[in-house]
Amino acid sequence: MRMGTTLIHSGYDYDKNTGALGTPVFQTSTFARLNIDEKQEYDYARSGNPTRKALEETIARLEGGALLEARGYAFSSGIAAIASALSIFSAGDHIITAEDIYGGSYRLFNTFFKRWGLEYTAVDASSLDAVKAALKPATKALFLETPSNPLLKIVDLRPCFDFAREHNLISIVDNTFMTPYLQRPLELGCDIVVHSATKFLGGHSDVIHGLAVTRNEELGRRVYAVQNSFGAVPGPWDVFLVLRGIKTLKVRMEESQKTALAVARFLRGHKSVRAVYYPGLDGHPGKEIHEKQASGGGAVLSFKTDTVERARAFLSRVKLAAAAVSLGGVETIASYPVLMSHASVPPAERKRLGITDTLIRISCGLEDAADLITDFNDALE
Repeated sequence: MRMGTTLIHSGYDYDKNTGALGTPVFQTSTFARLNIDEKQEYDYARSGNPTRKALEETIARLEGGALLEARGYAFSSGIAAIASALSIFSAGDHIITAEDIYGGSYRLFNTFFKRWGLEYTAVDASSLDAVKAALKPATKALFLETPSNPLLKIVDLRPCFDFAREHNLISIVDNTFMTPYLQRPLELGCDIVVHSATKFLGGHSDVIHGLAVTRNEELGRRVYAVQNSFGAVPGPWDVFLVLRGIKTLKVRMEESQKTALAVARFLRGHKSVRAVYYPGLDGHPGKEIHEKQASGGGAVLSFKTDTVERARAFLSRVKLAAAAVSLGGVETIASYPVLMSHASVPPAERKRLGITDTLIRISCGLEDAADLITDFNDALE
């Protein structure tokens, strides 16, 4: 089946006991032992829940495709999913990361895991040579985002995965921006994919959620051990909301990325805009690579205004986009990375990466593109 069909028919089309089209919400913390001497699938909801299982098997099927051993795991947030994936490593291990990544991931590497003795080196992952140069004897993993947050840099995934496999590294990709509808890193050779399901998978700005998918059962056991030990699991109602959101992912992503392309083209031609970052635009660095590994430009773009004053004025004047943290909802969201998603990155490092006070990130929703363009033009003027 094509991905649009799989989103609807993921193996949980209806409840086999009742015929209900909606996945039942098992709002329970514990399960009665039917036989005290025998193990059963569910005993305590931290360890497993039928509603959660439905989502975990759904995301494994979406991300894993033909990989029959792919395993999915649900978490209470995107950063919990990332932290849990990284927790399979030990003190003294070294990880190569992309330098242009979500600020929460940067904070996780630079503070939380640093105290644990987990080392990392951040590189421009769009350069395979830079990735290779960061290899150390203690290197155990490669952590990537593509397109990156917030500058939409493109990483050529296959050569990176080949390099990781050659050196027995575990490759991890944050696929939040693209979702499995547009990009499936496991099918390209990745080992673990993580998502903030709060974003496009949930799709309605009403749930905090995270997901991880492993390429095989062995890695799955390691991630599950962390999930069960740490207990950063979602409640069944949150799981239900993400399952609901996944069913409309195709139509939302298709519409939102059409709008993103139209808005990006408008911004590129505006006299007060100095740069536009969007993988669907001609001339975007790495566009050809992106088109080989993804089936669309996505719904997120960033742009830089000519002055800091204009950027801040835009955020206060815009009417159809919420000036807010997060992305991926049905409503358009305008984010100011230096004060929001990347506030935890030191100013000097932000400046080096190009995350300036003039940078605005846009997550296009389902509004009419022409209305957004009119609103953006008014706000910039």
